[in-house]
Amino acid sequence: MDLNIVTGYRRATHRDDLRLSPGEALLGGGSWLFSEPQPATTGLVDLTTLGWPAWELPPEELGPEVPRVLRIGATCTVAELAAAPAEVLGAAAGLVRSCAEAFLMSFKIQSVATVGGNLCLALPAGAMISLASALDAEVLVWTPDGGARREAVASFVRDAGRSSLQPGEVLRAVDVPLAHLHSRTAFRRIGLAPLGRSSALVIGRSDADGATTLTVTAATRRPVQLRFAGVPADGELERALGTVDCWYADAHGAADWRRAVTTTLATEICEELAS
Repeated sequence: MDLNIVTGYRRATHRDDLRLSPGEALLGGGSWLFSEPQPATTGLVDLTTLGWPAWELPPEELGPEVPRVLRIGATCTVAELAAAPAEVLGAAAGLVRSCAEAFLMSFKIQSVATVGGNLCLALPAGAMISLASALDAEVLVWTPDGGARREAVASFVRDAGRSSLQPGEVLRAVDVPLAHLHSRTAFRRIGLAPLGRSSALVIGRSDADGATTLTVTAATRRPVQLRFAGVPADGELERALGTVDCWYADAHGAADWRRAVTTTLATEICEELAS
């Protein structure tokens, strides 16, 4: 879509360039920004000219208290992440591809849509939200005072279409613990139509110590994580799912149906992880 009221464009080359003037908006891939009218936007500030690597190991300045992580740049595209070599993604390579395919978008969109943009939109069916929260990733957010803060992706997404980003804050990167890239995972997804938006997406992760984490997205207004000491039995799983209080309803599925299919998908995942 042509944004015919946009009259300004700036290429960001330094952090100071991210201080927005009234009417300016940050531009990453633009797959959402250019998909519908933006009546309040009169200028764009391009993040891609900052030259952030698609992925990297974080600098040592993070300190020994921070577990080693894979850092995914906020401007890394979905296609770039899905094409990352196996030595970068480890055992999670298949999970990354499954989540990328859950977008059900054209290759052209995957080539411009960014990981950071997907998180900031905070849509229930955001597949990069599903991936990052399932791997217990954290966001690195630049604050307007020149500092930074960190937050788990699962809490960064607060509600449908709402994140914890405050005015002036910029999502810089997503940090994924290296250990979780080597965990065993299982993926299930369902939609009302074979090529429709995800109505429920469940990812199970079994870590080296046997602990199991189930992450529910698309069916809920925000990511929901259920943690167990091992693979839960049916009764334990049903009790845990019974505590979920943010089931989502829209044109892609009613809340009660989403709860029912999530239970089925989660049961299948537990059976797979237990096998």
